[in-house]
Amino acid sequence: MNPVDTLDRARIASLRGEWKDAYDAFTTAEKTTTLEPEDLDHLARAAYLIGDDVCSAHSLTRAHAAYLSRGDALSAARSALWLAFVIMDQPSQRAQAGGWLARAQRLLDGVKDPCVEQGWLLCATARQRASAGEFATVGAAFAEAAAIGERFGDRDLLTLARHGQGRALMMMKDKAAGLALLDEAMVAVTSGEIGPIVAGAVYCSVITACHDIFDMRRAQEWTTAFQAWFDAQPDVALFRGYCLIHRSELMRLHGSWDHAMGEARRACDRLTDRASRPEAGAAYYQLGELHRLRGEFTKAEDAYRAASQAGRRPQPGMALLRLNQGQLDAAETSIRLAIQETRDMHTRVLVLSAAVEIMLARKDIDAARSACDELSRIADDSTLPYLAALASSAQGAVALAGGEPLAALESLQAACARWQEMDAPFEHAQTRVTIGLAYRQLGDVDGAELEFDAAHEVFDRLGAAPAAARLAPLVRPPVSAASSTGLTGREIEVLRLVATGITNAAIASRLGISERTVDRHVSNIFTKLDLSSRAAATAYAYQHKLL
Repeated sequence: MNPVDTLDRARIASLRGEWKDAYDAFTTAEKTTTLEPEDLDHLARAAYLIGDDVCSAHSLTRAHAAYLSRGDALSAARSALWLAFVIMDQPSQRAQAGGWLARAQRLLDGVKDPCVEQGWLLCATARQRASAGEFATVGAAFAEAAAIGERFGDRDLLTLARHGQGRALMMMKDKAAGLALLDEAMVAVTSGEIGPIVAGAVYCSVITACHDIFDMRRAQEWTTAFQAWFDAQPDVALFRGYCLIHRSELMRLHGSWDHAMGEARRACDRLTDRASRPEAGAAYYQLGELHRLRGEFTKAEDAYRAASQAGRRPQPGMALLRLNQGQLDAAETSIRLAIQETRDMHTRVLVLSAAVEIMLARKDIDAARSACDELSRIADDSTLPYLAALASSAQGAVALAGGEPLAALESLQAACARWQEMDAPFEHAQTRVTIGLAYRQLGDVDGAELEFDAAHEVFDRLGAAPAAARLAPLVRPPVSAASSTGLTGREIEVLRLVATGITNAAIASRLGISERTVDRHVSNIFTKLDLSSRAAATAYAYQHKLL
């Protein structure tokens, strides 16, 4: 094809928002012709949107140089600003981003008339200052940038700046005003008022803000709205870093574990530089959580170790993994240390919730109550249903362990309602197990069985093997199962636990019997069922619905 025709095709594709076609045509055209700086800007945008950040940064660098050669200081400043935006979130390139912002500032200082680029410069420098905690200054800079965006009618700048104001207000503990501005920015995103680069940046920032304060309802609402817009952009690869991870966390909460796993793996694949990308640690931690919930303990441990190597302490996931493996001493040691070391409020909430579970397994009710009390105080300072549900679940479990089943039921039923409202099936099922235990303490055997059956159905559907294993000893095996297999009730309990993948030592700990006794039960199971391996036993348990 004639280079001129290819270039024309690239420009047309860019105007139509056909980013992959534009990228391919521009890269083809520049093999035989020199691209104009405007074309390099378009190539940079297309490259960024399809996920080729290296090409995007390289194209902006070349466009900047070409504009300078042409004597167009304003356009050169614009390219420098966008280049800073592309690279400033990469720790290994933050100094370079600062250098490009200084270059843009110097160029704009030579421009006499007010211009929209001054607003973009304010947004870029405000983002840099945010990392230093200068939130009042940051908020003022974003407000000034918003005024410039309004003056010049630049919807992208106005939306980005108002979103920045909202984040600054939230950092200054004015959550209501901050969230109102974030919601306003997302309205502009989902209504298609702004371009895809700013749309993706705003969405990812909003979902991160919601994650930080456990506002899962708002995060899911905007994710659903944004997804409709995103689905109409088939070429776009906007989700990067923490954005991918938080989307995976939402999918996990709502029971879409397969999709959550895919998103987490995609995040790990994109974030290969574990040493310098803190997002990599968060991505591997999320992957570890999903493997742990499914009972894939070796894979979970590998993921947690990768998270640790990238600088993310793998707690409370690693402590819960040890609990699932029956290593109660290790679990207790890990969670006690995590409580002492964790200061970040988001992670501390998760650590406290895990501590309640682990300490109750250790039968240390006082330690469990202490963690529960702190978790409750945090929830009381918030109006968010996720924190309230987490605290109510913990309160119910502690009350039940303390011999107060009626008080436990009050807290647990409140938690159940909140988990159901949030469409959190796993947490809802876990709470129903504890409700079943409360009913059993109160002598309502039928009520307990109904709760256990409902929880078991969810665990089975999600593939939550460890949760199913914890439930197995609580449910009396059906007489038909024992008679049809020739196994005793205890042997069926052991078979169920073998099917979750845990060791004989862990089974012994779970059932309160010796490892030698478990060995004998396993041997009897293999003989009676004519099985030769634990894998075959697992397959048998699933085929005969013994789980």
